[in-house]
Formats: sequence, C-alpha cells, structure tokens
Amino acid sequence: MPGHLIACDSDEKADDKAAIPPYKITHRDTSGNQREIEVQVDSAKSLRIIFDDVTKDLTDEAGYTVLINCSTGGSKAADNRLANGTYAVGNIGAAGTGLKDGEKKFEPVEGRTCPDKS
Repeated sequence: MPGHLIACDSDEKADDKAAIPPYKITHRDTSGNQREIEVQVDSAKSLRIIFDDVTKDLTDEAGYTVLINCSTGGSKAADNRLANGTYAVGNIGAAGTGLKDGEKKFEPVEGRTCPDKS
C-alpha cells in the first residue's frame, strides 16, 4: 500500500508541473528586506499559477515583489507588465509589504495582452 500512495503523490506532482505555463525569471534580488523578482512570459494565460509557482519556495524573511512581463511589446524604458504580485515571508516581509506573514497579493494589469498586439 505505501508504494501505491507514493505513486499517487508523484502523479499529482507531475500533473501540477504540466499545468504551469513556461516562464523565465529574468531578475531576482537575493538579499535585502525588499526583494524584486522579474518574470517573462509569452502568454497572458495562467498568470496566477505562475506567480504561485515563483513564490512557493521563497523562505528568506523578506517582502517580495513579483513583476510579470510579456516577452513582447516592451521597451528599454517600459515593460509590457501583465501582473504584479507581493508576498510576505516572516515579520520582516510583513512589515515591508503590509501583508501578514505568508500572505500573497496578486493583481493582473487590465487590458494588457501577450503577445503584444500593438
């Protein structure tokens, strides 16, 4: 029986991985109380799933800001921002974000498309 349960767990994890759209982390702060992570995607679909995947393994006490940008439609001066997210880890993260420890806030940017249609 224990082998069967392990197989189910593995299958569920494989299904979860398949549901996460491809993305690329283009910048990640690795120190400080406020950290920024920039993510690039090729589609505006499933942005919340991407945000949750990016933040799931963050354990350092800090306030994290996740910026999700489309790979097209931006310039050197301005990204084609699709969504912004914030995540608090620990008391330091809570103090820096205004969220409770472990709390997440996700906000898609209305009216944006990816790939960019302009």
